[in-house]
Amino acid sequence: MFEVRFHGRGGQGAKSASQFLVEAALTEGKHIQAYPDYGPERSGAPVRTYARIADDPIITHEPVTSPEAVVVLDPTLMDVVDVIEGLGSDGTLIVNSKEHPDIFRKKLKFKGRVYTLDASTIALKLINRDSPNTALLGALVKAIGVVELESMKQAVVQGFLKKLGKSKAEHNGMCVQEGYEKLEVG
Repeated sequence: MFEVRFHGRGGQGAKSASQFLVEAALTEGKHIQAYPDYGPERSGAPVRTYARIADDPIITHEPVTSPEAVVVLDPTLMDVVDVIEGLGSDGTLIVNSKEHPDIFRKKLKFKGRVYTLDASTIALKLINRDSPNTALLGALVKAIGVVELESMKQAVVQGFLKKLGKSKAEHNGMCVQEGYEKLEVG
């Protein structure tokens, strides 16, 4: 079973990111769970969301306490939230930032894989809004490979189609693609 936790602020798309991830996995025949964990909903408040993906039925409904990956939509949360809580040294941390991954590796004293992607700039360029979630989903697909890139893009486009219309939905799909292409793994 693959488990991931997203950290963001209300309005950045953490909840949508976990939902799109599991919808992509569902189209590939996998079993899924996604759910948010937050206090009073308000824009800018810290938000955590979770996703589980498995080849077999998921029988647990416990909170995700030991994720394989953590995605951070807003790096300022690291000053107030332990974003690597439960993330083992074999885990993966992906941060929305222009900074080099070593900055976060040292700051958090994390020994696992750390990737950074300037997802905010991608989002501003393609959708005129600082919603880094879809570009970070592309980065997650590249770093982890838990779902196929095309499944992820399709889930994002379909998820936004009714809410935002065809053009904006397709531009969000382009954010997934660019996040995938720009993430440097090595």
